[in-house]
Amino acid sequence: MDSLDFEALRSIGLTTPMRQQLPSLDLDENTRLLRVVEVQREHLLLHDGQAEQRGRLATALVDRLQQDDDAVAVGDWVLVRPDGQGGGHITERLAPLTQLARRVNDGRGSPRRQVLVSNVDTALLVMGLDHDFNLRRLERYLALVRLAGVDALLVLTKADTVDVAQLARRTAQARDCLPAAMSLLALDSRDARAASALQPWVGAGQTLVLLGSSGAGKSTLTNTLTGLQSGQGGQFTGAVRADDSRGRHTTTVRTLRRTAAGACIIDTPGLRALRLDVGDEEQLSEVFGDVARWAASCRFRDCRHQDEPGCAVREAVPPERLRNFQKLLREARRDAMTVLERREQLAVWKARGREGAMRAKAKRSG
Repeated sequence: MDSLDFEALRSIGLTTPMRQQLPSLDLDENTRLLRVVEVQREHLLLHDGQAEQRGRLATALVDRLQQDDDAVAVGDWVLVRPDGQGGGHITERLAPLTQLARRVNDGRGSPRRQVLVSNVDTALLVMGLDHDFNLRRLERYLALVRLAGVDALLVLTKADTVDVAQLARRTAQARDCLPAAMSLLALDSRDARAASALQPWVGAGQTLVLLGSSGAGKSTLTNTLTGLQSGQGGQFTGAVRADDSRGRHTTTVRTLRRTAAGACIIDTPGLRALRLDVGDEEQLSEVFGDVARWAASCRFRDCRHQDEPGCAVREAVPPERLRNFQKLLREARRDAMTVLERREQLAVWKARGREGAMRAKAKRSG
């Protein structure tokens, strides 16, 4: 440990809780502690606060992580031994303090867990005030960060593109979706004043991640905070489509950069699909705090909040929000099914479809 430059490592986001893991690890004078700043197909880009280098994961580490449905991601801290060719062998990953993950299809009909980023202090949920504005998608992102135990801030971008009345209306609508203690900012992400507005969250040693759809302005905001320009060391940015404000996915990988104020910020590609990594119904209900709170007042303990009499949730929670909660709940239940259970459910659906078609045919014949 004496060979590690902790001052430099702090500049790339090393925190005291992460440092406290080091005494229990197998360290020698040839071992370096580095942070993952980008994950490529064949290698990882690593940083020690002073310089960047490449690294490759040891097979034993990959196998061990896969057994736990885990993986190394941007923001992780890893132990590296030099390979004699200017790179390194990654032999160990420090246990992440936080992880943001989603479920994706493994190509065989079963969802697998995909780690997005690790060791972030704050998530900036970025949503445009133009056609990108979508409260139901915002609720998904809120659920994502709350499931991970990560603090969040809602950043409404493109405030310069809407009039005062629309700005006030959409800000109020977004505020109604947020937990009481969560902050909200509306700004023009190209404006240098955006960095000042975000100053409380971008102090030295902090790590932030930008989450949102393609075209929301994540990369533009990253460039504003880092002081870099698109194509000149900064994140590439592009125009959005006029009809729906969707971006062209100019950001294709997650990348950690340092801001002018000393924080680390991770820009991420827009997620075409955000399926939550949620374990059970109770966990999801806790994320939708109003649903959990009012459910205690329902007449029936096993109330599904659909058509049961005496449902307090239906009375108190806006219908659109309740439908979104129930949609996420159905996804969570499907993800918890085994392959055999999914096949059985599909067979039931097909049988119901055939029965419905036969009844419709009989009606027409009669």
